[in-house]
Amino acid sequence: MVYNWMHEWAIAEAVILEVENLITRYPSLRRIKVVAGELQNIDESVLRQYLDMMMKEVAPGVDYEITREKAEFKCNVCGYRWSLDDVDLSEDEREAIHFVPEAVHAYVKCPSCGSRDFIVVKGRGIKLLYEVRE
Repeated sequence: MVYNWMHEWAIAEAVILEVENLITRYPSLRRIKVVAGELQNIDESVLRQYLDMMMKEVAPGVDYEITREKAEFKCNVCGYRWSLDDVDLSEDEREAIHFVPEAVHAYVKCPSCGSRDFIVVKGRGIKLLYEVRE
């Protein structure tokens, strides 16, 4: 499989743009936490490389960390809740979901009733949390 790191580059660029906005609003920005949803299936080491390079330029002195938020689903038919650990996905299916997280509905069914009518409760997208110096 050929891996394309453009996804991580795009995420790093978006994070840096938001960090620039935060620094403008909060010059005492101290720390950011990048919370990556499991459905994004990012390569954390690649994202870290990009952020290390960019943060030195844009936000020297601002610490950051990357954490993952596990995906959780809830069936609209039977109410069952589950995670990706509860379903069997191939690498190709995970890769498809990586680029288009909404594709999860094409590959995953409720383990309890088999319905594809479910919601993603958490584990989608990228969130930034931040701390400022007091």
